[in-house]
Amino acid sequence: MTEQAKVPAIRFAGFTDPWEQRKLGDVAPLQRGFDLPVNQMTPGPYPVVMSNGIGGWHSKYMVKGPGVVTGRSGTIGSLHYIEQNFWPHNTSLWVTSFNGNEPRFIYWLYASIGLERFGSGSGVPTLNRNDVHDLRVGFPCDVAEQRRIGTFFSRLDTLITLHQRKYDKLVVFKKSMLEKMFPKDGESVPEIRFAGFTDPWEQRKLGDVTDSFSGGTPDGSHASYYGGSIPFIRSAEINSDKTELFLTEKGLDNSSAKIVERGTVLYALYGATSGEVGIAAIKGAINQAILALSPHTGNDPLFLASWLRREKARIVDTYLQGGQGNLSGSIVKELSFALPQQKEQQVIGSFFSHLDNLITLHQRKLELLQNIKKSLLDKMFA
Repeated sequence: MTEQAKVPAIRFAGFTDPWEQRKLGDVAPLQRGFDLPVNQMTPGPYPVVMSNGIGGWHSKYMVKGPGVVTGRSGTIGSLHYIEQNFWPHNTSLWVTSFNGNEPRFIYWLYASIGLERFGSGSGVPTLNRNDVHDLRVGFPCDVAEQRRIGTFFSRLDTLITLHQRKYDKLVVFKKSMLEKMFPKDGESVPEIRFAGFTDPWEQRKLGDVTDSFSGGTPDGSHASYYGGSIPFIRSAEINSDKTELFLTEKGLDNSSAKIVERGTVLYALYGATSGEVGIAAIKGAINQAILALSPHTGNDPLFLASWLRREKARIVDTYLQGGQGNLSGSIVKELSFALPQQKEQQVIGSFFSHLDNLITLHQRKLELLQNIKKSLLDKMFA
């Protein structure tokens, strides 16, 4: 909100009255939920709201909806908007009163504030009602403007939820297809197969169908080894088209770092990213924490990458007990898997590549919408 004009940075057309500075306790005060033993929760038509959301039972007791509920302790800042009549169970909740104001606007006003910053106390933080009530906020007295803002953010939130569901469904679908489009242990054909392919898959070791190598890291004490034009790919960057570090030709020549071409399968061996798989999006040098895998002629890199992604959990559980230790090139090369003919590999690899691109697209849309929401919460409120 601009201090001089007392209006937010972004505003719907048609509204010109200045916003007033009001104490939050005057426009949307908090009151405690109502403590009632669970064994007294007689079945009824009203949903029971707990500090972490709507509970799994209903009650005959009710508070007239709509309502905005937030946790008073532990889950402070976790807001819930309940449209219908409900029962706010126990005193670990704060429930708003609206004092004639638009409920959805009040919900988004609280969302823009960030209630978690009012937590206090050692151990489990508690939301101090007095601190919240004393906060001065910019407030539109015109309920019509409140309604426009509340409706806008609610619709934006619904759109975000829809994209989140699409993204989640694609992730689940990919996981299912990875299970069904590769043969189970001891079997020679997968459960789901593209039409036109009937030949059994053959058991091979990864080292039999690929050439592989790891890289290295130039000595950090030599400034002349860094800051050049050669992208230096580290294990957290195997799925990225950019790197934080760059090497000089001198750094490359005086280390074990090795160049990989675009399209090379990259496999993370060390640390938190162990078992992660990528396809090099850029030509660059790799360090010792990455194993580069180049399939022999007749084998498809996208297929091999898909199989390695499918097997990540099993490989990590087998070779990195408790998440400790590192994988190695020799371990990876000894991995045994079922391999179809080249054409079937290409169809499967392309299928998962397109699916990954679709998942990434939805993820980016979701992140964009979330960033838009965050920005507008800053600019359409005080």
